Amino acid sequence: MSKESVKQAAVLLAKQDVTRQRQGLEMQRELILSQRTSNPGRRQALEAALEQVNGQLAELG
Repeated sequence: MSKESVKQAAVLLAKQDVTRQRQGLEMQRELILSQRTSNPGRRQALEAALEQVNGQLAELG
C-alpha cells in the first residue's frame, strides 16, 4: 500500500467515524425530544441533555 493510499484510507475512516457519531447524536436528540413529562426536574434534565447533544452536533459541523 502506498503512502497516498494509507492517507486516503485514514481520511475515509475519519469521515465514517464522524458520520457514526452524528447519527448517534441525532438518535439521542430524537429520543430526548420524544420524552413528555410534567415533572419540572425531569424537564430541566431533558433540556440540559438536549443542549449538550445540540452542542456536540454543532462541534461536528
